[in-house]
Amino acid sequence: MATNAAMVYNNNKILTASPAELTLMLYEGAIKFCNLALIGLEREEFEKVNTNMIKAERIILELKATLDFKYPVANDFERVYDYIYNRMIDANIKKDKEIIEESLGYVREMRDTWKEVMRLAK
Repeated sequence: MATNAAMVYNNNKILTASPAELTLMLYEGAIKFCNLALIGLEREEFEKVNTNMIKAERIILELKATLDFKYPVANDFERVYDYIYNRMIDANIKKDKEIIEESLGYVREMRDTWKEVMRLAK
């Protein structure tokens, strides 16, 4: 019952979120999945690493898909997302902690910047 209530809450949170809040949720999700991959790597649970890195990679692809190229900065974001995505793939293939942490650092920077943009827009 509690699990079902949590699922309803999360679904409502997503359905009522603004586009800016949805973007923030995507960044948070990528961070969560990278962290879960790191835990899997520490425990040598390589399937867990793979599963969570793929989830993080898909989020980066979704962020890239939301870019609006009528703004010149979208080209810069596209290059950053491509870099992060490629590093995540490399990290997953090699099961490399340093590359996962590098990717995670970039996603955290992007998330923090996005939070600041949201704050300034209010």
